[in-house]
Amino acid sequence: MTTRKTASRAKAALVEESDVSKSRIRQLNETAILSGAERVFARAGFGGATMAQIAEEAGVPKPNLHYYFGNKAELYRAVLDRVLHDWLSPTDVITADADPREAIESYVRRKMALAYERPDASRVFANELLHGAPVVGEMLQSELRRTVREKAAVLDAWIAAGRIAPVDSTHFFFTLWANTQTYADFDVQIQAVLGADTQSPRARKRALEHVLNVTLRACGLSSLPNSSS
Repeated sequence: MTTRKTASRAKAALVEESDVSKSRIRQLNETAILSGAERVFARAGFGGATMAQIAEEAGVPKPNLHYYFGNKAELYRAVLDRVLHDWLSPTDVITADADPREAIESYVRRKMALAYERPDASRVFANELLHGAPVVGEMLQSELRRTVREKAAVLDAWIAAGRIAPVDSTHFFFTLWANTQTYADFDVQIQAVLGADTQSPRARKRALEHVLNVTLRACGLSSLPNSSS
């Protein structure tokens, strides 16, 4: 009897392990496909991108794309959905009980990191907006609007408590997005003006310090210590 129970437990464990393994493989495949699609859509746009190009960029067989996402329109929407969620995630540091300076600095740093590490994410999203947001319009009016209102309310509470200088708490986010995402969307313009490698650690540090100082000063907060600005 004991042997049967032991064997049954072992079989259950194997099944669970198998399920976990399959889930992990699916997650890895979906991530690879979404990352590859992000790069292709950023370069070619929705109309110019093909499933064959995305499969090659992602390093997976073309049938896998259809298995996980059905068609190009479904995959495009999934890419945009991931970009929006990844961009909204850094706002989790802006809470009522957070230190305003620490929260704002952390948010700016994370947004700048996204601009440098995933510029194609910014570009594909910007291209969608330039075309009137036909796919993500609903998400902008629901999830994005809700998040901005919640975080703007936190800034308003900080202002009321005298913790930061008065700012338009909603336009604060518009300005911050413009200041950070320009390093992804218009990197070629920045390179042309500077005549230098904008991706070097020194160049990134210079840009980050500038955006941080502009943002902090607008809120009446102290700028970075020993800043080159």
